Amino acid sequence: MRQPSVVIDSKLPRVGTTIFTVMSKLAADCGAINLSQGFPDFQADAALFDAALRAMRDGRNQYPPMAGVPELRAAIAGKVAALYGASYDAEHEITVTAGATQAIFTAIAAFVRHGDEVIVFEPVYDSYVPAIETVGGQAVYARLAFPDYRPDWQQLRSLLSPRTRMIIINSPHNPSGSLLDADDLEQLAALTRGTNIVVLSDEVYEHIVFDGVRHQSVASHPELAARSIVVSSFGKTYHITGWKIGYVLGAQELMSEFRKVHQFNVFTVNTPCQLGIAEYMRDASRHLGLAAFYQQKREFFRAQLHHSRFELLPCRGSYFQLARYSAISDLPDRDFAYWLTREVGVAVIPVSVFNHHGHDDRVVRFCFAKQEATLAAAGERLRGV
Repeated sequence: MRQPSVVIDSKLPRVGTTIFTVMSKLAADCGAINLSQGFPDFQADAALFDAALRAMRDGRNQYPPMAGVPELRAAIAGKVAALYGASYDAEHEITVTAGATQAIFTAIAAFVRHGDEVIVFEPVYDSYVPAIETVGGQAVYARLAFPDYRPDWQQLRSLLSPRTRMIIINSPHNPSGSLLDADDLEQLAALTRGTNIVVLSDEVYEHIVFDGVRHQSVASHPELAARSIVVSSFGKTYHITGWKIGYVLGAQELMSEFRKVHQFNVFTVNTPCQLGIAEYMRDASRHLGLAAFYQQKREFFRAQLHHSRFELLPCRGSYFQLARYSAISDLPDRDFAYWLTREVGVAVIPVSVFNHHGHDDRVVRFCFAKQEATLAAAGERLRGV
């Protein structure tokens, strides 16, 4: 192996390979059922592929506008207006991104300067803090209370300082499946009122909300919308995580800053796939029906574990189910996840990896965005533990 001839002063000295890659590789190596990484094991609708193929054959294969093709930005504006009563200008306030992770990194890079503080809620999705640290910011950790993963707004108030530049929220929440409600948005609005704090709202699971509950988007709250970058993902909505296409919403002044960075870290996004999604979005039932689709999978998976020794926690949104395993083992959750993958043949994610000091409540995360046959096979193995 070639050795470097320079001394590397890493910007991210504590960062290794993401747990999602680690567990998916382990699942493949062991022949385990992979309920760890959050992607479906079923195909998207063929009509979406047909729409993208038509765009390719029609010659739409060169660079699109930096902010995204007009057809897709118009479709996004229409969807957001219909769902949240929010009017975003397609030309100046919507940008198509190379997935949600790029959108999040770009937003952080656009607004966070060296020495700025960014408040995150933990368990925290693993891409947020490395992005903050890469641009010289400092993560400040608020805690979602176990086991219902609710925010403590008084704690957040105590964490605010003159250096607070951004607050990142995530609802529906990964990994817990918890939701922010209307009162939470009011609390956040009150805490940020009169400040220059930017809110980054990760809403990639916006259409996967259960039991008849309405998703509370920051876009629907005018006061918060005026200071927020809202992130969503077509990968999660249309079962195409590998396409890596998402989008952001933001007031024109915020979006202008976002695009200054966006144009130099990706510039723009795959043209024919944007056009395919724009055509596919014309049928609103395709996103409006997603909650019922995944609620059925949630119920099926929970039924599979009904007679197991796992204790299922509430899942109000997303396609993740948390479970305690204290009746099975007293191993730390990382060790339990490795054991479950190797010995039982089901790969999961240990939730402690989402906590910056590795706080461990002995909880693991299952992904139920799978075919029923996959979930049934996993359930049979898990009931035997």
